[in-house]
Amino acid sequence: MKQTRTVAAALTVATLVGLTAAPALAATAKAPAPTQQAQHPVRGTLISVTPVADLTRDQVRAFVTRGGLAPEQVRHGVTAYRLIYRTITPQGVPTTASGLLVLPKDTGRKLSLVSDTHGTMVHRDYAPSVAEDFGKLSPYFYAGTGRAVAAPDYLGLGKGPGTHPYMDTASAVTATVDMLSASRQAAGRLGKHLARGVYATGFSQGGQVAMAVGRELSRTGDLKALAPVAGPYDLSGTEIPALYDGRVNPMSGLFYTSYFLTAQNKIHHFYQDPAEVFRQPYAKVVEQLFDSRHTEEDVAKALPGSVKELLTPEFYEKMRRPSGRLLKAIEANDGTCDWKPRVPTRLYTSAGDTDVPIGNARACAADLAANGKKAPVLDQGEVDHFGAFKKSAPQIARWFNALD
Repeated sequence: MKQTRTVAAALTVATLVGLTAAPALAATAKAPAPTQQAQHPVRGTLISVTPVADLTRDQVRAFVTRGGLAPEQVRHGVTAYRLIYRTITPQGVPTTASGLLVLPKDTGRKLSLVSDTHGTMVHRDYAPSVAEDFGKLSPYFYAGTGRAVAAPDYLGLGKGPGTHPYMDTASAVTATVDMLSASRQAAGRLGKHLARGVYATGFSQGGQVAMAVGRELSRTGDLKALAPVAGPYDLSGTEIPALYDGRVNPMSGLFYTSYFLTAQNKIHHFYQDPAEVFRQPYAKVVEQLFDSRHTEEDVAKALPGSVKELLTPEFYEKMRRPSGRLLKAIEANDGTCDWKPRVPTRLYTSAGDTDVPIGNARACAADLAANGKKAPVLDQGEVDHFGAFKKSAPQIARWFNALD
């Protein structure tokens, strides 16, 4: 469920500065003065708009090429803005979040809108609105094809307070839907009008979020098409069993499991002491590793090489056959495909994925079919997790264009 950052190492500092520099004449929109509304915050209310990039078409093409995407569909330069907006925590308490709004240049005032939800990230500065590398890859690509793109950072990443409630589907949905509302307000300030319908896509963790966001948007008729990539839609039936039978590679399984358990415990409270779940000496450090200030490299250095080495024998078996609050946490994040989309829907995946095995997409398709919706599973072949995204994104862009 990770988004790769290894390709970013090849970029020079000068290139990164050029890609993320804000337009010199643009100004940050100020937060509204305290009012009655501020005392009773409205979800999706825009607080601020900060320019973060202004790229020509050739710069966008060069950027996406370095990220491994085919650049031929990029026909526009882009301007990008960090939005701060109001949303809620998993407990329903008012908070704020950030996200990236990317607008194509040289288009009319009215733009169609893509909701683009990102994959697993540990450090808050990997999130789209603050990333200096390929955290912006997907939003820049889709905007370069001529659409507005709203890419939420999620809670606790980017400029949002606190830590990220990893794989909490409900709060990822509220943060994404509220980002869409804030994006419409920001676009209006910037002289653009966003069409009502939303094309929803996302990769990895964001693929699962996209399915859940699609269900939410379908209730208001705001969904136009749905194209998630390599999402972990089926934790209990596919993803967790794959940790035990070798379909998920050990390091990815270790990373996802430790992140999931520490984040979900803050919501579902299935342990009081980390030593109930994690072996020593890892129990002393594992929660601190996911404080949004450590990197994936920090996590990998501090933890062992497999889930079996990380978890106590008792909890290792409990993960295999979950019950109680742990089972509740898992079930709360399953079922994102248990509904009937009334718009064109495609599921993108790859047989070679050892992070999120293809069985997740097949289980999702089966759930959709049981609800009366036939959605094709588009297998990108023997490519890895990020390879599934690299092959899928250009196909999705062409498909969205064909639906207009």
